[in-house]
Amino acid sequence: MTRPIRALIDTYALEKNLSLLRAKSGNRFLWGVVKANAYGHGLIGLLPTFDNWVDGLALLDPKEGVDIRKAGWAKAVLLIEGIFAASDIEMADEYGFETVIHNERQIEWLEKAELKNTLRVHLKCNTGMNRLGFRPEAIPQVLFRLNNIPKVEVVDLLAHFANAEVTYEQDKPVTVQNQLAALIQLRGLLPMCLSNTGGILWHEAGDEAVRAGIAMYGVSPDGNVSSQSLGIDPVMTLESEIIAFQDLQPGEACGYGSKFIAHRPTKLAVVACGYADGYPRKDNPHREVVVEGKRVPVIGNVSMDMLTIDVTDLPNVRLGSKVEIWGKNLPVNEVAKGFGTIGYELLCDVNQRVPRILIK
Repeated sequence: MTRPIRALIDTYALEKNLSLLRAKSGNRFLWGVVKANAYGHGLIGLLPTFDNWVDGLALLDPKEGVDIRKAGWAKAVLLIEGIFAASDIEMADEYGFETVIHNERQIEWLEKAELKNTLRVHLKCNTGMNRLGFRPEAIPQVLFRLNNIPKVEVVDLLAHFANAEVTYEQDKPVTVQNQLAALIQLRGLLPMCLSNTGGILWHEAGDEAVRAGIAMYGVSPDGNVSSQSLGIDPVMTLESEIIAFQDLQPGEACGYGSKFIAHRPTKLAVVACGYADGYPRKDNPHREVVVEGKRVPVIGNVSMDMLTIDVTDLPNVRLGSKVEIWGKNLPVNEVAKGFGTIGYELLCDVNQRVPRILIK
């Protein structure tokens, strides 16, 4: 497609971020979390970089696991939400996937399976997140049951911190320390895989394996802490170009619903990026993009394929001028905050029609 929008994926930045997370993880087994197509960054193209730094990749869809195996990934693969159907066990057996076990039904499927190879499983414990997993008091019995299934090897106990952000208020109920306290009686039963990105950066969990996520991609897991202060660089820059101009007189409007009405002579630029590309349509009075190193406001309603910006104060812009939607000059967390969401969502929402261009 010749349409100018593209997601520039900086593999050098990814290397830098992975190096930092590897150092903070020490000798612990390091999973790189790459679900949702590597958080929207394009998984297959990043496999050589991940191979240099992580011990295994954690993902959601077994098909993604098959894809990376066929692309040459030889290290560990973890199905981080486990198997969704009994048929997934055959795929895990064939391709050497490891899987999380978090409910009774998954155990029943394993008990009926005819495994050809040893299947490594990770037992999920619910310590307060209250999404997936068995409560701590149930773990010993579940472990006993799993240990009695032929060719099933229980690797470790896995849990997930609900609030690992360093700015999370510690007088609230579900802190990292409270979740760790729920595991005290289980220490020594199995090795543990507890720390997510925030855990790696800010907490001592006493675990043997960790899971790095959003910080690999150069985005702070805490919206109140800048990526720059953490020493990580954004991997994705979502970039487009100006494709048209309109000159508005006072009182004239633009876009669906005529939400923007000019109060002065206004030079309006049209950018090839819309909600079908992943830019939110919802109202936000703080919407900005970067043109020629300067921030300018997004005005009017976002269309399916276009948005409009006010470039009245940039006299030298032209057709083809580059527009950064988010990236190195406009952090995705800052963009997301204005929409009442998080950087994770914006990255994952970048549509597949937007080309991912690897740069070094």
